[in-house]
Amino acid sequence: MSRTTQNLVEVENLYMYFPVTAGVLQKRVADVKAVDGISFYVKKGETLGLVGESGCGKTTTGRCLLQLYEGMRGKVIFDGTDLTHLKREQMRRMRRHMQLIFQDPFASLDPRMTAGEIVGEPLKVHGLARGQEYRDQVAELFRMVELEPFMADRYPHEFSGGQRQRIGIARALAVRPSFIVCDEPVSALDVSIQAQIIILLERLREELDLTYLFIAHDLSVVRNISDRVAVMYLGRIVEITNADELYANPLHPYTVALLSAVPIPDPTVDRTRERIILAGDVPSPINPPSGCNFHPRCHQAMDVCRKEVPQLRNMGGEHWVACHLVE
Repeated sequence: MSRTTQNLVEVENLYMYFPVTAGVLQKRVADVKAVDGISFYVKKGETLGLVGESGCGKTTTGRCLLQLYEGMRGKVIFDGTDLTHLKREQMRRMRRHMQLIFQDPFASLDPRMTAGEIVGEPLKVHGLARGQEYRDQVAELFRMVELEPFMADRYPHEFSGGQRQRIGIARALAVRPSFIVCDEPVSALDVSIQAQIIILLERLREELDLTYLFIAHDLSVVRNISDRVAVMYLGRIVEITNADELYANPLHPYTVALLSAVPIPDPTVDRTRERIILAGDVPSPINPPSGCNFHPRCHQAMDVCRKEVPQLRNMGGEHWVACHLVE
């Protein structure tokens, strides 16, 4: 995947291993291979969906992009700047341009702070506003996420789940970032509220020229908001292409299995399609299988799948797949 000026974020050979320690001396005995050598890019103004089963490394990938973990290997390039080489104070200033929307809209809000204090905190931390200007900007942020400014004096427990997530979105927007990592922002919400939040995020992207990394495990949600989709399995990206192509022509067996589980609103069509049930459980990221991580659960696995790690290959039209079956 070549580097171009159209890319806002570029990730090259990213690894993030968490140590497993044991004994009185806390000796390192193994590693949890949460992210195991992935490369991708996010174009300016687009939404890249990142999907996969729980525990495959999606959230860790998003937090690595924001440099929230130590011990990473590889490169994370944001708007031409390699974040992995920045010092702490330089990275703090850079975080004005990249923010995070958390998965849990309640746990991510301080219950001792009012909604207005939560939304306005980034303005104070980065010294962007004070006095009347500060109050005006907080009020505008509330309107931006379709909340009334008078709600700023309420505490998080006084809001519904959807309203709390809107507060989290307003907080992320406070410093006017260009890139936002959305870490499963609708998974804890009712279906009707999910649609409202998705519509809000799409409107904000158009109005503010934002770029999203949208992390989710619900492929139907990802299809509605993403321009391109990357499928992740056990720390590796196995397929990445534009959303329409992925849903019309999935090539990796894991992607095919995930899409077969997405319900179709037409009962006649839903009854005629094949439902693929994956065998076994997701292997441990502490001791992943040799070769292709997916081969123990793949009914099409060959001998080469057990021995060699498949590399992402362009199958045409920016459709990248890591699978020996399609080589």
